Amino acid sequence: MTAETGGRDVHTVRFPDAEPPEQVDVLIAGAGPVGLAAAIELHARGVRVAVVDQAREATLVRAGAMGHTPRVVEHFRRWGVLQAIRAEWTFPPEWNQGIRLVTSLTGHELVPHQRPSFGGAGRAGEEALRRPQSALQQVFLRHLARHGVPVAGGHRVTELSQHNEGVDVVLAPGRIVRARYVLGADGGRSTVRRLAGIEREGEHAREKRLRLVVRTGDISDRAGPAPSGTNLVFNQRADGFLAAISSREWRVYAGPYPLDYEPSEAELLDTARAAFGFDLELELASATTFYHATRIAETFRAGRVLLAGDAAHVRTPGGNLGEGFGDVANLGWKLAAVLQGSAPEALLDSYDQERRRHNWRIADFALARSRRNQAALADIRRIGVPDDADVSAEAQRRRAAIGARLVRDRVGADGVTFDERYDDSAVIWYEDGQLDAEPPWRADVYQDDPRPGHRAPNGVLDPHGTTLYDRIGNGFALLVLSPDRALERELAAEAAVRGLPFTLVHLTDPRAREVYGEGIVLVRPDQHVAWRGGVLPAGGAAAVFERVLGAGLPAEPADELVSASAGE
Repeated sequence: MTAETGGRDVHTVRFPDAEPPEQVDVLIAGAGPVGLAAAIELHARGVRVAVVDQAREATLVRAGAMGHTPRVVEHFRRWGVLQAIRAEWTFPPEWNQGIRLVTSLTGHELVPHQRPSFGGAGRAGEEALRRPQSALQQVFLRHLARHGVPVAGGHRVTELSQHNEGVDVVLAPGRIVRARYVLGADGGRSTVRRLAGIEREGEHAREKRLRLVVRTGDISDRAGPAPSGTNLVFNQRADGFLAAISSREWRVYAGPYPLDYEPSEAELLDTARAAFGFDLELELASATTFYHATRIAETFRAGRVLLAGDAAHVRTPGGNLGEGFGDVANLGWKLAAVLQGSAPEALLDSYDQERRRHNWRIADFALARSRRNQAALADIRRIGVPDDADVSAEAQRRRAAIGARLVRDRVGADGVTFDERYDDSAVIWYEDGQLDAEPPWRADVYQDDPRPGHRAPNGVLDPHGTTLYDRIGNGFALLVLSPDRALERELAAEAAVRGLPFTLVHLTDPRAREVYGEGIVLVRPDQHVAWRGGVLPAGGAAAVFERVLGAGLPAEPADELVSASAGE
């Protein structure tokens, strides 16, 4: 920790120097946050899992996703890593003041910013966090080490050979690992995706931007001891995020630029200084290119090879890591059920059905938002952002006009955060007429909806702060709002026969009943409603679980299995 600020020094994440096991249930390629999270998810479900990565370390200065939504925090809480992530501050906690829209770090506020008052705690599901990816990796690696899950750096996947019993994975310089399944979580340029023969579709970029990480000295004399750690800057030289990574490192956006343009280091540093709003010595630690575009895999599953995170979907910045964690939650229980004999392999097809449709929905919104933002920036530049030192009436008028232009395009993201609905799945028991009657998905709207396919509404259950998700845990759950104990017993007995982890939750709180209504609600291990009702369908409880576990779905033909090497 640094004495002056309480922030954590920048660190390098070093992957263990180890040999992966020769045999494993699931081999994960990629030790980024999504790959490590998948290992946590699968290990918690009794799956033998190992992680490999071609790199030997990851560095904070690349600083990808830093903001984690309340939905992502729900996953952290279930994985048992939330408190460790909370403690992994890389910049002083008092810098966390929400997202400010400003002309520069020390400049003028363009849109009034309401800071939270010192006082009451929020409701369940409302916490969001800001931690860089490397902070998550540190926490995840420590968690996996405590549980004896092997992670090995310096092992590059070069060949995949699928067969009916599993996948033979060749790792450079020649080690072979036999896995029953392989999960590619190895980034946007995924080797696993390429070896599996999976193409991508979507819209190519028209321009590019750069994500800079710059190092500063002590700026407290100019910015104060507790500057805002997260800002959206709009001036004539800079626009986009100016966000603290540590007490000495900041992420800054530069561009947009034509695809073939290569800005000089001096140009990039001038942009960064404009974001701070005062002259200071800066070191350019890294500059990584990103694009306002959408590229999503044509399938998230090819036989025994599956994709998650950036390997499956890359889109214009904003939430892609969170969707990777959503992939993990959806896939984890399904892989475990298949490996443990509780479900047929066809259940894995529902991972592609559910997550790919959901990711397209989010990606379309993100790309449209990006283009709105670029149009707003063009308007702002036409208005002209006054110099911060200009406090004339005309400057104040123009700043007010810019603020009004920004407000005009602001769209809430409650739907993006929480409306993770699966409305085209073979393993969800939809109610008659449900899909025709549902309101269309909207990025800015979320309402608690307990119907099948929706994320089960969460809430606090007792005076001690226990949430519904805490009670549900990692398995299936039956939310009981009916006095009919026979229905409850039949479903619980069927789950026991199938060896499924299963929890009964009796919801007696009148507010919970207002949300969930009456009857019984079956919630999957990924916190989505699978079935609800007051009467069992024909076939009884067995029929419900057959649907939810994918029984009766056609298996993927064996001739679709692939064999490939990196040299092909």
